[in-house]
Amino acid sequence: MTVLFPGFEALDAFGPLNCLNDLSRSEPITLAMLSSTLDPVSTKPPMFPASLGQTVLPTHTFVDAPELDVLLIPGGLGTRGSAPVVQDAIAFIQKTYPQLKYLITVCTGSGLAARAGVLNGKRATTNKKAWKETTALGPEVNWVARARWVTDGNIWTSSGVSAGIDVTLAWIEEVFGKEKATLIANSNEYTRHEDPDFDPFAELHGL
Repeated sequence: MTVLFPGFEALDAFGPLNCLNDLSRSEPITLAMLSSTLDPVSTKPPMFPASLGQTVLPTHTFVDAPELDVLLIPGGLGTRGSAPVVQDAIAFIQKTYPQLKYLITVCTGSGLAARAGVLNGKRATTNKKAWKETTALGPEVNWVARARWVTDGNIWTSSGVSAGIDVTLAWIEEVFGKEKATLIANSNEYTRHEDPDFDPFAELHGL
């Protein structure tokens, strides 16, 4: 259920995934980690080859992906440009969205969804530090500058990095109930932001 590409932001993926790991202890959840190939995918941004990074092994390729209910799209520096794996991810999002129950994006992952055309006519948000370049990718999207996360139909988009945890907990509350979302937040010793309009980073970046 998670799209992977070189240079994805670690917390964009692992923050939400840790919430889902906890959720799977009481709910029947299966997980697919998707990329162009089954080769390890690194969080190391291609434009910073000397930086640190961690690698993840995909479970499926975009070609043999199982049927999905939820698709999580992380952001990161790897969303920039038009590398083949980025193009593959965009094509997969475009193809898969009509069959999804929910699409959740974190940070600049909304840029990939915008390039896939699935956010056209929808309200959405993204990382405020990367606001200008990301929103330019979706001129037909109704971008919301001041938001921790935005929900429009079955699409949940969030602001930068740690906001992915908040949007995931909000989604868990919507689907599985507030008690379960609170339990997961507390087990992670994470102080939730429950107001989707909470966004000090919009002001920080002049939005």
